[in-house]
Amino acid sequence: MVTRTVTGVVLAAVLFTALALGGWWFSVLYMAAIGLSVFEMLKALKAAGHKPCIWPMALCTALSLPLLTMGLGESAVIMPLMTAACMITAAVVMFRKDPKLEDIVVSVLPLLAVVLPGMCMLALSRALSREVELMLILFSFGVPLMGDTLAYFGGSMLGKHKLCPQVSPQKSVEGAVAGLFGSMLFALIVWLIIGTRVQLPPVWHALVLGLLGGVAGQLGDLFASLIKRHCGVKDYGSIFPGHGGMMDRLDSVYWATVVMYIYLIWFM
Repeated sequence: MVTRTVTGVVLAAVLFTALALGGWWFSVLYMAAIGLSVFEMLKALKAAGHKPCIWPMALCTALSLPLLTMGLGESAVIMPLMTAACMITAAVVMFRKDPKLEDIVVSVLPLLAVVLPGMCMLALSRALSREVELMLILFSFGVPLMGDTLAYFGGSMLGKHKLCPQVSPQKSVEGAVAGLFGSMLFALIVWLIIGTRVQLPPVWHALVLGLLGGVAGQLGDLFASLIKRHCGVKDYGSIFPGHGGMMDRLDSVYWATVVMYIYLIWFM
């Protein structure tokens, strides 16, 4: 627990430093995290005997960073790049000597589960103000991670009913509820802090985002666990003592980020 806590504090310090620097600093650091997450997932899938096609996804990721960071509209970046990467991937696998449908599926899986949310994170820069952008980025990280922390303690103390035993036997309904409370509490605290500096949307927006982001984060964590169970691995990596790999740390963040991006394009 001590190792896990120390690692968590260090990661939080790195995140806040990147947010303070903003711009290209945050974008490059985050895309490096995306690349490492993809590498870890592909490594796990290869260990399960799959043969994913990598280069279309790598090209899509590399192009998205400069295009989105330079301010090009995400509608002109995300959909075209994602569509092209999926179609090229399918074509490459089909022309192999031994084409397999599952290789197309596992090739597209990291693209949809990691790269797409990464693009959504960079696209949060289109927010009307730096304060709103900062709020949504903090929600993307903090809502699922605070939810994960309270879910752990809530489940340890109160957990009796299994949430999804086929995927993650340790998670409980009680822990999930405690996690959602933690997610909403984090969103409220961030809203109150940033709201002292600038006019923000009504507080119920933050509470709803905390709830929906918390649900998405828990689903993202279960989804990543399902992949690990399929591949027969305990963790995606070991880069962070007590936390596993980059994918282990950000699996819930990726799903929560999509919620924040949808909110941005629908309501801001």
